[in-house]
Amino acid sequence: MISYHLTSSILGIFLAITILWLIRRDHLHSRHAVWWLIVVMAVTFLGFFPNLINPIAQIFGVSYPPSLLFLFSISLILVKLLLIDIHHSNLERKCRRLTQKLAILETQLEQLSSASSKSDQHFNEHEQ
Repeated sequence: MISYHLTSSILGIFLAITILWLIRRDHLHSRHAVWWLIVVMAVTFLGFFPNLINPIAQIFGVSYPPSLLFLFSISLILVKLLLIDIHHSNLERKCRRLTQKLAILETQLEQLSSASSKSDQHFNEHEQ
């Protein structure tokens, strides 16, 4: 029978290998990978040393130590979601600004093109 210590350690190592593979294949940006590698290290570390959560739970006054892990995990998920929303908002703003700049450049190009064709017509009329 496999203990939960070994299971969480193996899970942490597997996740670390997966994250490194995703970085290598350029499926995961290094800025995001740092976050996930920290999570993987925590999972692996607590897998090898599960009794470390007990004194931490006592410091925070938590009577059931695994509930501290759940609270900590949910808090990290909420922080990650907030960071994703901030990043998404920045991307939307940049996309909107790029779209506006593109529209301005297209308008300027059309104006230059029509001015150029008018001057060509004017030049051709004087030659004849």
